[in-house]
Amino acid sequence: MNYADVFAKVISHAKEYGFIFPSSEIYDGLSAVYDYGPMGVELKNNIKDLWWRAMVQMNENIVGIDAAILMHPQVWKASGHVDAFSDPLIDNKDSKKRYRADVLIEDWVQKQEDKIKKEVEKAAKRFENFDESMFRSTNGRVLEYQKKIDEVMVRFVNALEGNDMDGLRQIIVDLEIACPESGTRNWSDVRQFNLMFKTALGAVAGDAQDIYLRPETAQGIFVNFLNAQKSARQKVPFGIAQIGKAFRNEIVARQFIFRMREFEQMEMQFFVRPGTELEWFTQWKEKRNRWHRALGLPEKRLRFHVHEKLAHYANAAEDIQFEFPFGFKELEGIHSRTDFDLTEHQKFSGKKLTYYDPELQQSYVPYVIETSVGLDRTFLAHMSHAYTEEDVNGETRVVLKLHPALAPIKVAVFPLVEKEGLPEVALEIFHKIKFDYRTHYEDGRDAIGRRYRRMDAIGVPYAITVDHQTLVDQTVTIRERDTMAQERISIDAIHHYIAERLSIRSVLA
Repeated sequence: MNYADVFAKVISHAKEYGFIFPSSEIYDGLSAVYDYGPMGVELKNNIKDLWWRAMVQMNENIVGIDAAILMHPQVWKASGHVDAFSDPLIDNKDSKKRYRADVLIEDWVQKQEDKIKKEVEKAAKRFENFDESMFRSTNGRVLEYQKKIDEVMVRFVNALEGNDMDGLRQIIVDLEIACPESGTRNWSDVRQFNLMFKTALGAVAGDAQDIYLRPETAQGIFVNFLNAQKSARQKVPFGIAQIGKAFRNEIVARQFIFRMREFEQMEMQFFVRPGTELEWFTQWKEKRNRWHRALGLPEKRLRFHVHEKLAHYANAAEDIQFEFPFGFKELEGIHSRTDFDLTEHQKFSGKKLTYYDPELQQSYVPYVIETSVGLDRTFLAHMSHAYTEEDVNGETRVVLKLHPALAPIKVAVFPLVEKEGLPEVALEIFHKIKFDYRTHYEDGRDAIGRRYRRMDAIGVPYAITVDHQTLVDQTVTIRERDTMAQERISIDAIHHYIAERLSIRSVLA
């Protein structure tokens, strides 16, 4: 099953099993806005909880905050969002659809890279002792694809760095990129479009003040830098973590929950001495990559991507990319933001945002290392990787092989049948387990195999079945999701059995 097929099935599966619903669906939905259902909110909360523990609980020098979504409009002037937070957009005159010019070019590059990948896979099937580097150096088609990619990327980066909208349009024209809907190449000029949602603060229209829904959560950390540092008695280096909603008026919102207008970020800004930022940058990108792998994302589907064009505030930037069903895309960004943000807020507010370093006996504006991961993108990465179809005795078993720590429900408890005292025993077990783990109880009206399949589909790692033997010797059957292996254990051993297997120490280490 190829990745494109997986993506369509993941989207369907997410709705059918209560992970994600289109927002306002009874009114035909709202484009690029989604609601998390009963299973989705559990998975989402588990991701947040494990990130928070890894950041705040496991680091004595990182504290958390929860800043307001609405902030003083000068915050966004100081951060540069009012003047520079925009996307290059291009219209197809036939379909009347609007696209991001940079995304059209990036998609073209991805298609060329996919062609290279297919050529490599073909060669791997034909030759033994296959070496990819050897193949790349001898295969003409691969060299041709790669040469064209390199040439386009040079032009692309130069156009972005020079804010050259005509240059971006010319690349699209030269590559003969067609509108995905109309199939034509009748393009408009490329124009910049600001992504912030604007609203008004105040009850009377004439007196209302224009404010914005925050497009990122980082600025809430920067304006609270001194409040958090002093109240938590922190010394540099230290970090401030936050999980929160952000809003961007994305014109080209697509690929399910990968790019939305309302989304959630998990960010940590780590404040360091000037001159030490690149050492900390290296440390944090490795730490964050380990965290993703510890939660089950395989190394082969993760990679670092160095930014060709640095943001105006950065002196180093890399993304952790995950191979989604639609290609490698950003999962998390690690940026060395220098002292830009605090310096700008100091200038615009007129308030000092310096730190007195008792060891150096001097004051300075700290430099900042940012780790910013998309919660919704992390959710999608795990759903995409975990979705599995297996043939079991001639039937297809759909199972979400999520890391147990992420599973929306950890344990299911079933009576084999709905009579003879089995439900009472099963409910007693359920009520004991539920204090420590999200637990599901289901009665015995359906066949046990059908109940197992439902639990497999939502990723429940362990299912406990109470049967007639339980009444005799106080033992139950416990089934493991991935292997479907079953073993008999005593009721008294259930808690220890589950606790041992659901430990999150390896994730937080």
